[in-house]
Amino acid sequence: MKLRNAYLIIAGLLIITSCKKDDDGVEAVQPRLLSEVTVEDDAEIIDFLKTHFYNEDEFANPPEDFDFKIKFGTIEGENSERESIFDSQKLITETIILDSEDLGRDDGEKIEQKLYTLVVRQGVVEGKPTIGDNVILRYEGSFLDGSLFDASSNQPIPLNLSGVVRGFGNGMKNFQTGIGPNDNGDGTVSYEGYGIGAIFIPSGLGYFDSSPVTGNIPAYSPLIFKVDAFEYEADTDADGDGIPSIQEDLDGNGNLNDDNTDLDLSPNYNDNDDDGDGILTIDEIELDAEGNFVGFLDTDGDGTPDHLDNDL
Repeated sequence: MKLRNAYLIIAGLLIITSCKKDDDGVEAVQPRLLSEVTVEDDAEIIDFLKTHFYNEDEFANPPEDFDFKIKFGTIEGENSERESIFDSQKLITETIILDSEDLGRDDGEKIEQKLYTLVVRQGVVEGKPTIGDNVILRYEGSFLDGSLFDASSNQPIPLNLSGVVRGFGNGMKNFQTGIGPNDNGDGTVSYEGYGIGAIFIPSGLGYFDSSPVTGNIPAYSPLIFKVDAFEYEADTDADGDGIPSIQEDLDGNGNLNDDNTDLDLSPNYNDNDDDGDGILTIDEIELDAEGNFVGFLDTDGDGTPDHLDNDL
């Protein structure tokens, strides 16, 4: 199933404000250092992971009516002996370097962010999406206190992993997907053997001090996304320029949105003329007879590939 050009953008950093009320009487938020917020976020996420468990027993031995949904509970009372999420072998911890410039700051901070991904069930299809790929999934977003701020419909939705908050895209790289879609005969589809899990995101890899369109996420909020990973398109070419999007991560930092050679409004993975020279990128690379990407060209031998070199 082709997923190209069929994705939703569920992220958007739109409003940056300061702490006192502005002339319109709108409550604004005092800018804080990324380094300061990072320490607080990680402490809050670790506290959640150490004081909560998930319904591991149901996944290990599914009851007949089990809906394969993750449920979190507090380790206390009759659940005081439950294994914490923090101690689970299914929890993946990774470190991502975040430049405060990516958050619109000019203070020069580069701060390590800890991203935690709980892979409750790995999908049966080998291979995992990259941050440039289109995926089909279902998600539910909440705060650490359990209150919801967003959720997709019960049916699968398409999106591109570089069109979402950075922590979500990077967390999804840990999931294999399932088999489908299967037509249910009632206008809906379903998948089998898909990946199931949750991503715990510090605000630096989420919305930080900016609100999405809905405006219902307070500044500096760590987030939890429960996800069902149904399907992905390997080597997605989001802009159709002949280069798989993941290969347009020029600095290899796991963020496609900061690679913009011609400094226009579109990063390279969404720009079919990456160097702005008026020649389409697809005409400045090597393709095989079927139009598949083979490699880059460097006609003048200056070390810069043609599609990134506007002085040819």
